[in-house]
Amino acid sequence: MASSFTSNTPLDPSLYSLDPAAREFSKQQTGITEDDELKHHILAVQAKAFAVESYYAAARTSIRLRPTIVSTLSLKISRHPKYQSVLQLGRDYKEALFLDLGCCFGNDVRKAVADGWPVTRMISTDIRQELWDLGHVLFRSTPASFPSHFISGNCLDPTFLSSEPGPSSQSLPDLSSLTSLNDLRGKLTAIHAASIFHLFSQEEQASLVRAVASLLSPAPGSIAFGSHVGYPKQGTIRWKGPGMKADKYCYDPESWNKLWEDAGPFKTETILKEVTGPNGGIGWTMVWSATISTKSAV
Repeated sequence: MASSFTSNTPLDPSLYSLDPAAREFSKQQTGITEDDELKHHILAVQAKAFAVESYYAAARTSIRLRPTIVSTLSLKISRHPKYQSVLQLGRDYKEALFLDLGCCFGNDVRKAVADGWPVTRMISTDIRQELWDLGHVLFRSTPASFPSHFISGNCLDPTFLSSEPGPSSQSLPDLSSLTSLNDLRGKLTAIHAASIFHLFSQEEQASLVRAVASLLSPAPGSIAFGSHVGYPKQGTIRWKGPGMKADKYCYDPESWNKLWEDAGPFKTETILKEVTGPNGGIGWTMVWSATISTKSAV
């Protein structure tokens, strides 16, 4: 059974909040220096995202934007302990490719590019094209000024991303004309996935791990990394936020590591961080990485 989400709370500007790093990055990217002007701009884009058709249906699959708080702009990627070593991969290998799975507005992608990963070797995906387009509105960019590659699709659809073994071509596909993530099988050096896996059922998460693992290059050092809701003991939990409820299946670090180790020759590192939830309760964020340790097809 997939995780279920319900919400009936309208947008509430009074709950607008940006942490200092996200605020500074947003100012750098947009050119907006005044806090009030930045707030007005971000909330206007959030309202457009909220109005996207099938918003909550999409939320089940990949959107991490809450209707009351601008949480999507939090720079999860740069807080990850593997971030600097991932950036080094982009410097060391001229054909290294990076994928952000469930990119929403593309803030993490833009942060990695700002920190040195070549923009033309960056690929993003989410279920709706509108979210990526709104990212250009949010960050005041265009496809010409920020020529990163984007492809829309459902990561649970096997025609878009399959968990079943399949062939990988020897040549690099034309990134500007990608039709599915399956075209990237065995080609990616780094894959980032924040706040994605916990949106799915136990079985869907396991299947998605296998699918993501198949996209990585077999070269030692290729890495998948990210963060999402975890739990000290795996099982289903009820998450409550402002006007929002969700049943989520959560893996614990040991069971999460085993999923990756069963999917290929991975060295896994996973920790649980205790966090205070939006309702004041205690929750856990699982910060993880899975790195190819030997040269072998995944």
